[in-house]
Amino acid sequence: MPQDSTIRVGVIGFGFVSKTFHVPLLQGTDGYKITAVSSSRPADVSAMIAGVDVVSDPKALATHPDLDLVVIASPNETHAPLAEAAMRAGRNVVVDKPFTITVEEARHLAAVAKEKKVLLSVFQNRRWDSDFLTVQDAIRRDLTGRIVLFESRIDRYRPEVRDRWREIPGPGAGLLYDLGPHLIDQTLLLFGIPDSVQATLATQRRGGRTDDFFQLVLRYGEMVATLGAGSLVSGGSPRFAVHGERASVVKEKPDIQEDQLRAGVMPGFPDWGFDPDDALLYDGVTGDTRPVTAARGDQRGYYVALREALLGRAPNPVPPEQGATVMAIIEAGFRSEKEGSRVVAELTKEERAAWAR
Repeated sequence: MPQDSTIRVGVIGFGFVSKTFHVPLLQGTDGYKITAVSSSRPADVSAMIAGVDVVSDPKALATHPDLDLVVIASPNETHAPLAEAAMRAGRNVVVDKPFTITVEEARHLAAVAKEKKVLLSVFQNRRWDSDFLTVQDAIRRDLTGRIVLFESRIDRYRPEVRDRWREIPGPGAGLLYDLGPHLIDQTLLLFGIPDSVQATLATQRRGGRTDDFFQLVLRYGEMVATLGAGSLVSGGSPRFAVHGERASVVKEKPDIQEDQLRAGVMPGFPDWGFDPDDALLYDGVTGDTRPVTAARGDQRGYYVALREALLGRAPNPVPPEQGATVMAIIEAGFRSEKEGSRVVAELTKEERAAWAR
């Protein structure tokens, strides 16, 4: 694309994820213009985006001739076929998490992107969350010493089972597919590919039909990373905890950008991404406790990095090989739960190279 081009964007799906994340983040990032949306609710689209072309058929939008980028935020099982249709029409593509349902689908999409010479990227906005950035910086600064235990959780209190596709048995349903991609992706950024995966999944809510609790244990030699999420947690679990030979760093509260977006605070507002909850460092040697200033989050960072990649000035922020790795670890988790054992995720050379540190 020419260096001064405005990137024309089509969005497939206009549910919670598009309205809460993709549309505000795209509107708040220079260089993009949303020109088309696929939705069955044109009035909702027009109320949020003036002058946009509303297309009822997602396949028609995927192959729309006047787009530079297609953002896919539709139900999980539609990600792979829509992404392939868009790429075969010569469009660059962003796919929301989970990238696909299976690692086989993910690898196929990566091959199509290479064949058609288009950019394919996975939307991992939580790389730019304040809580993760704070912990990432603490690890880079070696505040804890050699890390022995890393804990990352997204817990919520959502006792009611809702009639929505994420909670109805089917391809891509359940909490591991929903929140697992974020937790796994962040952990891979910090530590690389684990030696093995061990998983526990459960359906804990009354009337639940899909997994609404999971815990993954990723082994890195003798270092252990535990990742988890639950739907019946009223409070008390920190978002992150990093334990090392000298000290521990604990980040209690999560990033606030989702809450801000729900409340109508737009990216770029004065308090956007500001996190008042500093992490705490517990010094095991001296017994002292001191704050670690929370980083400021800005999920626009994903679309800024993507713009630079589309204009040929920077690499793809989340290439499909990284997305495929995450899907391989999710598949290993399901296999581990079934077999009751540790499982080694089977990865290609390209997938391993995508996480080279």
